[in-house]
Amino acid sequence: MNELRYVLINIMETLLRVLPIPCATGLRVIGDPDEHSPVLLTGNYHLTVERVRRALRGLDCYLLIANSRGINVWCAAAGGHLTNHDVISALKTSGIEQRVAHRRVILPQLAATGVEASVVQRKTGWKVIWGPVYAGDIPAFIDHGFEKTPAMRQVAFPWTQRLEMAAAWAFPISVISALAAQVVWPDGSIPLALLVWGLALLIFLSFPLYSRWLRPEGKRVGFVFFDFGRGGLQLILWGAFMLGVVGYANWEGILSWDVVWRWGFASLVVVLVLSLDLMGSTPVYKSGLHEDRMLEVVLDENTCRGAGFCEQVCPRNCFDVDHRQHRATRPRGHLCVQCGACIVQCPFDALSFQSPTGETIAPETIRRFKLNLLGQRMK
Repeated sequence: MNELRYVLINIMETLLRVLPIPCATGLRVIGDPDEHSPVLLTGNYHLTVERVRRALRGLDCYLLIANSRGINVWCAAAGGHLTNHDVISALKTSGIEQRVAHRRVILPQLAATGVEASVVQRKTGWKVIWGPVYAGDIPAFIDHGFEKTPAMRQVAFPWTQRLEMAAAWAFPISVISALAAQVVWPDGSIPLALLVWGLALLIFLSFPLYSRWLRPEGKRVGFVFFDFGRGGLQLILWGAFMLGVVGYANWEGILSWDVVWRWGFASLVVVLVLSLDLMGSTPVYKSGLHEDRMLEVVLDENTCRGAGFCEQVCPRNCFDVDHRQHRATRPRGHLCVQCGACIVQCPFDALSFQSPTGETIAPETIRRFKLNLLGQRMK
């Protein structure tokens, strides 16, 4: 029954992924932990909690659920919904301090955009250890003495995640499209819903085939849809679909301007909506709607002391740190998604954002102001 429940939760909450789905905050006891057992913390997005608990099966540990407003960790941290205060509150009110003899808490790496480890430690005495990007790597991370491999630090976009994102987009859009079609085009409701699912699956599952064209390596781009300034790959997709519609309608003897107009308009709207923020629907590109996409992370080598926090929290593995020379470099800086985690965590303020005009955005600004739904930094 537990396995069936887990499968059903994954299906239903993946379909509703665009909505916040909170669960209760507080302390969860996993296995049979003692005073030396590890303490982990995550946000209260229900699907995340279920997946983390599943990944921890067989371990003896404590899991703290902080209030992320029912939003996944990365989005919550970037948007100011999972903050220092939320982590401190979870540590202070859960009773965990009476259960363990140590003061180490493992936080999701993707929370580093919004949670300052130094502030948490200063106000609570708890040392923050940045865990791996994916919950499935937590057991290996713990077994290896809380050390992450480069693979554990880096986000990916495998076919399973692409399938989830296709479903997350397709479900609400197909439902809305089908209901709207009932008013003006009843016969088109089901075909239109199938079109939404078909295009969503095609766009996301074929992502590796066209992803290298989404952003020229090492260049910052302006507002983008699907192919972001290269002529509109979404229009090519729409044109190919319409050729198929015309061919099928002609074969069935139902070809008319009415058929072409209805399917042409409906499919164009669907393609544009599905591809509106394709980059933002992936973990490997910055949203095309966010102003930060135009910024560049700048490293001040004279200020850098090689603390290594940047390497530990960067989700794209942009940094290398020479701990002997106490210096960091960004040999893979072109992969940066401008999440700002490295800037937030650097204790020496050696990192900052720079605009295309050369204006420097101070680290304190990035720590204080978070991204709203439009990608604008708000207090």
